[in-house]
This record gives sequence, C-alpha cells and structure tokens, in this order.
Amino acid sequence: MIDSLHSAEDKRALRRELRQRRQTLSPREQRDAAYRLCQQLKRLPEIRRARRISLYLPVMGEIDPTPLLPWLRRRNVTVYLPVLRPFSANTLWFVAYHANTPMIKNRFGIAEPDTRFAGKRQRRLPAWALDTVIVPLVGFDAQANRMGMGGGFYDRSLSFMRRPGPKPTLLGVAHACQQVDTLPIEPWDTRCLFQRPPNKMG
Repeated sequence: MIDSLHSAEDKRALRRELRQRRQTLSPREQRDAAYRLCQQLKRLPEIRRARRISLYLPVMGEIDPTPLLPWLRRRNVTVYLPVLRPFSANTLWFVAYHANTPMIKNRFGIAEPDTRFAGKRQRRLPAWALDTVIVPLVGFDAQANRMGMGGGFYDRSLSFMRRPGPKPTLLGVAHACQQVDTLPIEPWDTRCLFQRPPNKMG
C-alpha cells in the first residue's frame, strides 16, 4: 500500500514538473515548435493516407497541432475533436469539427463542440473507425510509454486498442522538453507512436 501510494505521489510530482516545463516555453518557442511539428506530421504516411483524423485544441502549454487544419481541409480530411462524454466515467466522444461548429468550455476549461451538437450520433465517430488520433502528452519516453493528464480519458476511450479488430494509429505529440528516460506504466496505459518538433528546448 505504501509503495503504491509512493508511486502515485511520484507520478503526480513528475506530471507537475513536465507541465511546468512546457508552460515555461515562450510564445515564440510555442509557435516555432507547432510549425515544425506540423511540417513533420505532413510527411507521415499515417497522416497522408488518413481520411478521418482526431486532433485536439491545446491548453496549458500543450504543443499545438491546429496549424495542420488548413492542410487537412484542402485534402478533404474529416477532422474530429475529443469531447467529454456526458454521464460517463471519464470517456470521450470523437465529434466532427468544422469552422462553424458551436463550441463551449468543458469543466476543465478546454474548448470542445457543444454537447447538444455532439449528442447527435451522425456527428460522432467511434474511436475504432478513426484512421489516426493525435494525442497530447504530458510526458513520454523512448519505449513509447506516455503520460497523460491523469484522468484516464484516452486510456478508457482507447482500451479497445489492446484487442483484435480495426483500430486507428495513435500519434502522441509533445515538446522535446517533455521527454524523460523512463515512465512508470500501468497495465491499462495506451502506447503511442511519438512525434516531437526537432528543436533545442531540452
């Protein structure tokens, strides 16, 4: 019990440290990193062949994938955003996102499609039917282990990835300063492929 508590405290401390690292980046460093990331993403076959992609709107220093949006629109790619699923235990919907999608702030202060808009089934796609999911990271290591915000939203919503059947490619994205040697992992943690902007931000 003490060991598990110690591990949980260590993870919380590491999560705080990594969030602070990315939040200390200047606006210019954030913009440059986002540009370089998106240039990398455009070259990936997992992005170039995808017709249904989920990405996220960044908060609290997360690296910004949204400069990719105009390029995706020109390629007639349908873009989806993660939305907190109402009346469920920390799971996500993936909802179509357009320039005129009505948006609200969820309980974490993150912009997402309005629940009444997202509630219509034809505007959502099951996660297994997506081609690629771009996932924000708090931390990552060279073994493709990821650390998220701690709520388990992506882990629960993507738990099917450990079973046979159709599944998207998961691309975890982060600043270089968010890499660590090793991360503590749990059996339910979902791994990603990683992309980070080539930079000198540590």
